Amino acid sequence: MAVPLTFTLFTRDAKPPRPLPDQLLTLWTDVTNAGGAVGFVPPVTAVDIRPRAEAHLTAMAEGRTRLLAGFTADGRLAATAFLAHNDHPLMRHWAWLYTVMVDPALQGRGYGADLLREAEDRARALGLEGLRLTCRGGQGLERFYASCGYKEIGRAPDALRVAPGDDRDEITMLLPLPRVD
Repeated sequence: MAVPLTFTLFTRDAKPPRPLPDQLLTLWTDVTNAGGAVGFVPPVTAVDIRPRAEAHLTAMAEGRTRLLAGFTADGRLAATAFLAHNDHPLMRHWAWLYTVMVDPALQGRGYGADLLREAEDRARALGLEGLRLTCRGGQGLERFYASCGYKEIGRAPDALRVAPGDDRDEITMLLPLPRVD
């Protein structure tokens, strides 16, 4: 059994420590270059990732997004997910999970499932009733998310073009969070 990660939820009020943005860029670059479906197609550099990462961090500063980060025992960033709130009055009871990542060197040890359980616990603590995420078809991600309790609720065929002639489905998945009393 792998040593558990320590999870921290960063918000507008609890800002991440200064080296975290650099660690986030490194993680995001490594995950993408290992074939991870996190918004880019390899090969990428931190320069390619930076604008998207800065947009996520800006959303954090504005209170629209929270960063769930998992750290190894030596303090290295190992896993992340962004929890994005809905500001639409009819959708405030659920949130989106974005950019769900585990360091490629640590994959296969259960950290992805740990990250999703922690996101579920944090969402429940916030009073949310569901989490949604999207994933790229053709990589088996929907099977992983299903093993963590998510259900496929929609599929947009060929919505993601990862290369000329290589279009993938965008799959929307939902984790209902019934109230536990």
